[in-house]
Amino acid sequence: MSLSAALISELKHETASTLKILERITDEHLDWRPHEKSMTLGELAAHVVELHNWAGEAISKEVFDFKVHYVPFKVTSASQLTSKLEAGIAPNIAALEAIDDAAWMTQWTLQAGDWVISTMPKAAAIRFIVNNHIVHHRGQLTVYLRLLDIPVPGIYGPSADDAN
Repeated sequence: MSLSAALISELKHETASTLKILERITDEHLDWRPHEKSMTLGELAAHVVELHNWAGEAISKEVFDFKVHYVPFKVTSASQLTSKLEAGIAPNIAALEAIDDAAWMTQWTLQAGDWVISTMPKAAAIRFIVNNHIVHHRGQLTVYLRLLDIPVPGIYGPSADDAN
């Protein structure tokens, strides 16, 4: 199995898990935040969705520059979250399929203008900058659901709400 095939398998699983969460979100909760320093539920969910699409948009580049390539995803309805996630699946898979095993070991840089945030092999970037980042923020999103008394779906097995 190629490295791309393995990463695509992981991306498909994580996308399906994220979709389960996004399907629970309604418009009425988009502006809710658990604390003044926290993102709103809509901002956090939008960030999770845009991170999924970084698999295709950011990793396929040698350098991803926030000042050049990044436009924050702003949502006004919950349906935009699932639509954007679903629309990104095929392009993300195609972008990962186009990277051969040798190219996964080439350097990838995340920067904001002249500030270099991180440089690492693409294989590390997809795991650290994309997948781990998705898992982190998606975990936060499940806490938001719990605080709003919205049933939390199982992600890596049943949740307490699935057991009922």
